[in-house]
Amino acid sequence: MAATEQTLPTDPKYDQYEYPTTAPGQAAGSGHPGHTTPEQNEKVIKLRQALEKEGFTERLDTLTLLRFLRARKFDIEAAKTMFVACEKWRKEFGTDELPATFEYKEKADVFKFYPQYYHKTDKDGRPVYIEKLGKIDLNAMYKITTAERMLQNLVTEYEKLADPRLPACSRKAGKLLETCCTIMDLKGVGITSIPSVYSYVRQASEISQNYYPERLGKLYLINAPWGFSGAFSVVKGFLDPVTVDKIHVLGSGYQKELLSQVPKENLPVEFGGSCSCEGGCELSDMGPWQEPEWASTPAWAKKEEPAPAAPAPAAEAEAEAAPAAVDSEEPVAEKKDAEAKEGAETTA
Repeated sequence: MAATEQTLPTDPKYDQYEYPTTAPGQAAGSGHPGHTTPEQNEKVIKLRQALEKEGFTERLDTLTLLRFLRARKFDIEAAKTMFVACEKWRKEFGTDELPATFEYKEKADVFKFYPQYYHKTDKDGRPVYIEKLGKIDLNAMYKITTAERMLQNLVTEYEKLADPRLPACSRKAGKLLETCCTIMDLKGVGITSIPSVYSYVRQASEISQNYYPERLGKLYLINAPWGFSGAFSVVKGFLDPVTVDKIHVLGSGYQKELLSQVPKENLPVEFGGSCSCEGGCELSDMGPWQEPEWASTPAWAKKEEPAPAAPAPAAEAEAEAAPAAVDSEEPVAEKKDAEAKEGAETTA
């Protein structure tokens, strides 16, 4: 039986959310938070128990497990396999440490050849992510950075999407937002470079699907060159049908459809919007996650904060104070002894 909108069933051991936990505009029984059935809720519990038996203790919160279950049509064993593979990859790649430690110092120079950035929100309140694939020049980029660092940056941004970007957007919108709106600009991509571009799209999509499931809200491929639609049909074969439904391939006349999803004031001027951030939209990282009213310290940053020194127990404090008291009295006692001796000598 499908459930109506409800409060998200949570586990106090893993669920400490400081933002809304009900997803908007979802059908009852869709498996999205606030729209689950009793059977789906039970599968969250069973998946968590199965993972705990395997020794997992992190990322077992309800929202995360629901995303993995939705990605595998609520097949518990399939969702478990996906989760375990993801955790293995995270450990090998060092994913947990990246948000707090990775510094992309060459970012401004790399962006001259491959701009990729988050910028404000769409009309649903979700973060807007923009890539300009037509400017990719790998030879020039590899003189500035390495493929490994580019991948580390990609993963770092995925982690920051999860926290702090989406939580801040959820607070501002007053509803749970778990996905982003992606714009990939293909302007400048020629027919000869299409294979490398759709190969990249395939790789990026696989990373998203395998390790960051249920994060794509909409994807707009704009300025698609002649022949791209045919080439992209090959990519579709590697994607889940649900993902394919979220993808819109548009030519040079994309502005009307894009502006129906992204407010004009939030869209950079070069894409038909009116936003022109100081220093450039590409490096501004503007959005609710930068606004004090909605932003919050991400969990990965809290882990890096040094714990305050614990006060010494009373007994230890007294023990430590005792020698100091003796030390402070010894010179006085010695002085009195010296004075007494001096007086005796004078009398004699």
